[in-house]
Amino acid sequence: MTSSSELDRRLSRMEDARRQTQHQLTMIERQITRRMTAMIPLIGRKHAGYRRGKAPEPAAFLERYRSNLAAITAERQHEIDALTRKLARQDKAIAVLQSRLTRGVARAA
Repeated sequence: MTSSSELDRRLSRMEDARRQTQHQLTMIERQITRRMTAMIPLIGRKHAGYRRGKAPEPAAFLERYRSNLAAITAERQHEIDALTRKLARQDKAIAVLQSRLTRGVARAA
């Protein structure tokens, strides 16, 4: 049988690994946001301008923004999906280990 201190160490390592995975996912999201922020001036220039007093259409800008965001996200989607699945597995493993620890503490009491 595994000792409580060994389970604590294992839980700590698993939580560290989960934090690293979450950090990787957050970094991908930041990179996508950074790329979209850099693209805003380029997307905004594609409007027709003020022809005959007509203002540029904000809906067209939003449509271009959303389509570019979808394209950039699609490029990284396989990484996002893999990290999301990994987080789910890590969360499940951590929950199982925590329940083992609480059962062990309850038995010792």
